[in-house]
Amino acid sequence: MDKANASIDSLRKIHGAVEQNRGAVIPDWAYRDVLFMLIHYSIASYELLERKLTTEEKEEVYDVFFRVGTRMGLVELPLTYIEWLPIRESHLKENLKQSKYTFDLFKQYKKHLGWIRYEVLVEVQKLVVPKHVKKLLYLNDFSLLTIAIPIYKFSRNKEMGKFFKNLLLPSEYKTEIKELDIQAR
Repeated sequence: MDKANASIDSLRKIHGAVEQNRGAVIPDWAYRDVLFMLIHYSIASYELLERKLTTEEKEEVYDVFFRVGTRMGLVELPLTYIEWLPIRESHLKENLKQSKYTFDLFKQYKKHLGWIRYEVLVEVQKLVVPKHVKKLLYLNDFSLLTIAIPIYKFSRNKEMGKFFKNLLLPSEYKTEIKELDIQAR
């Protein structure tokens, strides 16, 4: 727990430095939007790759992020997952807008990830982003990964899992990824 709190405190310091350099405070709603996105993606990606979570398990996920948000100094966070759902929906509708920066961000993804990884990113987003976000990004409902996910699920416990990781993950991060795999065992 101390290590987790230290990591959160470090994040807060980094954001504080960004605020100081910009001469402007990052508003609470921006932190909340990112926190809410992380909650959604954590649940959606787990359900995509593993199984549907129960409401109690979703409450546990939410509680972890609630503690992160509280540690970062966020106020007025919903106390439970069930309370969070309508507030998150409201945040999606009120705070997410399409702009020229939206598509510039995707150009940057493509530039830095390369064509194959970029296409995988887009296909993954089709499977995990909320419907409202899908509309804003002009993403359709069909993803080629619908076919690949069952293959990945089967392969990840086999040697083929290493092949997929090597194919998709940038080589400069392979050492760190191997260390994470070892820690996860």
